[in-house]
Amino acid sequence: MKKSIFTTVLVCLFFSNTNAQFLQLGAKAGISFSNFGGGDIEGVDFKTLTNYHFGVVAELKLLDNLALQPELLYSTQGAELDGLGVQFKNELGYIALPVLIKFYLTDNKLSLEAGPQLSFLVSEKNEVNFDDSETFDFGFAAGLSYKLTNNIFVSGRYIAGLTEVKKDSDIKNSVIQFSVGIFL
Repeated sequence: MKKSIFTTVLVCLFFSNTNAQFLQLGAKAGISFSNFGGGDIEGVDFKTLTNYHFGVVAELKLLDNLALQPELLYSTQGAELDGLGVQFKNELGYIALPVLIKFYLTDNKLSLEAGPQLSFLVSEKNEVNFDDSETFDFGFAAGLSYKLTNNIFVSGRYIAGLTEVKKDSDIKNSVIQFSVGIFL
């Protein structure tokens, strides 16, 4: 009886340790610099808007130097528009789901990450009434991440929007994010 309990405890410890190496869960938050790009509205200049993002992150180890990193974030984006004698902000709140392939360049510390990002519009704060925002945004994200410790990391990323932000406008989201995170 004692041997079977001891064996069960050892097996559980082994699998929990293996699982911890295979899957890490955590949280991240940071600052974003967003703007609209790709289109041109006559007489209007787009200026960078400083925003924030936060959410949860997972890392699924596939190989020694390769992982899959899905995230679920709340991200504010948009731009400040200046023209025609008026200056106003168009701030868009998204639930974003980036799914990144993460390639470790050095000893599981520095990594290159890239992949698609699906975003769903959940709020829009304007100083002028806009009712023509698209509710879905598809983009491509790429960046670098560095683990300061086994649990704490910093990252920088660029997200290029591939779909129109406003109906029939040809403007797209363009975002730079800097984050700090922790794996539990």
